[in-house]
Amino acid sequence: MQVKIKSDYSEKFTKYEIARILGARSLQLAMDAPVLLKLSGKELEELNYDPLRIAERELEADVLPITVKRPLPKKSEKDIKKLSREEIKEKLEKQAKKDLEEVEGKKEAMEEVEEKEIKEKGEIMEIVTPEDEIEESESSEGEIDEDIG
Repeated sequence: MQVKIKSDYSEKFTKYEIARILGARSLQLAMDAPVLLKLSGKELEELNYDPLRIAERELEADVLPITVKRPLPKKSEKDIKKLSREEIKEKLEKQAKKDLEEVEGKKEAMEEVEEKEIKEKGEIMEIVTPEDEIEESESSEGEIDEDIG
């Protein structure tokens, strides 16, 4: 069923908005909402008591208290420049360097915090020199020989 509207609504509203308005109003009429036009019994019989046709008449008579809100795009002007592959590589490399520096900085900060915690707890181990290992191995060999003999 095609709806032909004689008024200037076809210029004001899109066909989708008209369909939505008529559907909403016909639903209201079907649920016993009052008719906004004064229609005689003969006219109602002529319309066959059809809520959609009554809604069309109300729309043509401009008596519907329904408004349509259209979302409009925000106006923003921005020049978009197409980048070459070399420029893209440069930007990616710069970003990677920044990320690497951030990671290294965080790693150093974590190490410093760990060192402070270790110093506070007193769990510092000294670095062993090769000379210390030689002395330990000689003293332990002598002890082993005494235990055997």
